[in-house]
Amino acid sequence: MDSLFSFFLNSVLLGIALAMDSFSVSIADGLSYPDMSKYTKVIIPANFGLFQGIMPLVGWICVGTIAERFSIFQQSIPWIGFFLLLYIGVGMIKDRNKDEEVITSKAFTPGLLLLQGVATAIDALSVGFAIADYSMKEVIIAAIIIAVVTFLICCVGITLGNSIGSKFRSHATTIGGIILIGIGIETLLRGLLK
Repeated sequence: MDSLFSFFLNSVLLGIALAMDSFSVSIADGLSYPDMSKYTKVIIPANFGLFQGIMPLVGWICVGTIAERFSIFQQSIPWIGFFLLLYIGVGMIKDRNKDEEVITSKAFTPGLLLLQGVATAIDALSVGFAIADYSMKEVIIAAIIIAVVTFLICCVGITLGNSIGSKFRSHATTIGGIILIGIGIETLLRGLLK
């Protein structure tokens, strides 16, 4: 019973730790687009949850199959996350003077959601090493827990960002872009200083 509780607790804690970048990007998204639809308020956290759940599973598979090649790729993970977040953040800052309806209509395209999902979850690949001794069933359950925890945390982030964004509407897109660039820099530094 203790080992089952420990497994669930570890999975929840992993979910919380992995969700922090996604939470920050959710705040930036909510801040930048305070008038987003209810549908978008669900899709963004679901997107982050999906990627945060899948990446540890992919990492776990890589440990068992292509561990040597994956360790070489792992060195470039911080750079990939940095450039993806930099690209998204700079795009948001460049759009700050465009008509708000134009910005909102193109805000959450499938391509942007994919970029945000990958950028915030790519470092979760390395979690596959931490859970290398898990069985397939345990990995799938852990991935689901991580995805649900990330989804819930990002729902809070979107709501928080929306409430702040409505107060700072004129500068919200710029602030959101700066936050994303800051997260990218933090991701890069964290990866380089490991």
